[in-house]
Amino acid sequence: MRIPAADLRVQHDALRSELMAAFGRVLDSSAFIQGPEVEVFEREFAAFCGVRHAVTVSNGTDALALALRAFDIGAGDAVALPAFTFAATAEAACHVGARPLLVDIDPTTFTLDPEALRRALRRGSVRARAIIAVHLYGQPAAMNEISTVAQETGAAVIEDAAQAHGASFGGRRAGGLGRAGCFSFYPSKNLGALGDAGAVTTDDAAVAARIALLRDHGQTGKYVHSVVGFNSRMDGVQAALLRVKLRHLESWNARRQALAAQYCRALADVPSIALPAAAADREHVYHLFVVRCRERDALYHYLIERGIAAGVHYPAPIHLQPAFAFLGHRAGDFPAAEAAAREVLALPLYPELTDEKVAAVCEAVHTWARGRV
Repeated sequence: MRIPAADLRVQHDALRSELMAAFGRVLDSSAFIQGPEVEVFEREFAAFCGVRHAVTVSNGTDALALALRAFDIGAGDAVALPAFTFAATAEAACHVGARPLLVDIDPTTFTLDPEALRRALRRGSVRARAIIAVHLYGQPAAMNEISTVAQETGAAVIEDAAQAHGASFGGRRAGGLGRAGCFSFYPSKNLGALGDAGAVTTDDAAVAARIALLRDHGQTGKYVHSVVGFNSRMDGVQAALLRVKLRHLESWNARRQALAAQYCRALADVPSIALPAAAADREHVYHLFVVRCRERDALYHYLIERGIAAGVHYPAPIHLQPAFAFLGHRAGDFPAAEAAAREVLALPLYPELTDEKVAAVCEAVHTWARGRV
C-alpha cells in the first residue's frame, strides 16, 4: 500500500465544481491581479483569524519581510527567531538588512524557548527590535511568555503562522497573537492555494496600511509612488480559490486532529518513539504529525522502502546551513535545535487520509520497532 505524505488531488477532486466556479468568476471579471476576490478574501480571512485586517501578498516569505518593514526593521537591527525553522524565517530578516539572532527551542513543542529568548536578548550585541515566533508544525509558540519578554525589551512580536492556519492559544487564533501574523498559502498548507500566496494579519490599521502600500510598488495612486515598494500582490484567481477552501478549513483541521489522536493511541506503546506534545493552553492543528526517534534515519528508510512517504522537516537547523554561516555559529550552539534536526520524522497526515492508511502506517512503525529489540 502506497501512502503519500499528502494528496492534494483527492482534496481538489472533491471541490472541483466549487473551484471551477470560482475560477470562472475571475475569468469573467478579468480581475487577475488583486481585485474584488482579493478584497473579499481579505475580509473573510481577517474574520477567521479574529483580527481587524488581513493584507494579502504573493507568498509567505514576502509576508514576513513586509511585516518587518512595516515596523521599520532594517540595517543595524537584529531579529530574534528560532534556530529550528524553515529558512524563510531567517531569510526575511536578511532581506530587510537585519541580522538574525538565533534562539534555541523548547524540545517538547519545537517552538521558541522563552527563557533562551530572554538570555539571547540580554547578551546580544545588536538590539533585537523584533521577535519572530514560529508556530511550528501547527502548534502556537508560548505566546504569553514571549510577549512578556518582548515587553521587557520593546521588541515587536511577529508570528510566523505559515503552518498554523486555525491554531489557537488561550482561545485566540494564530494571526491575532502578536503585532502581526504572517501566513503562507503554499498548496500543501492547512489552507493552501493552487500556487504561491500569503497574507499578513493585524489589528493595527497603520501596519496594515503600510504593508498594503509596500506590496503594490509603494503606490498611493496610479503612477504615484510615495515610497520604494515591491511587487507582492495576490492574484485574483488564488483569492477566489482560497475563499472556497476557507469554508472547509475548520472541518479539515478537525479531521487532522482526529487522525493525530488515532496515531497517538496506536503508537503510545512504542518505546523508541516520542509522540508530539500539545500544550494545554494551545490548539494544535497538525500541519504535520511529527514524532521523535533517535534512530530516525533507520525508521525513515524503512517506511520509504514500504511506500510510506515519511518526511524530515528540517534535517539541519538554521545555524548549520551554509547560507547562514556568516552568523558565526557552530555545532553545539543550539543543542535542542540540533537534536530535533537529528530526530524528527513526519508521518503522513492530510484531511483525506483514511483511518485504514493510518493503521497501516502504525503497523509498519510497530513492525520496525519490534525488529530493533
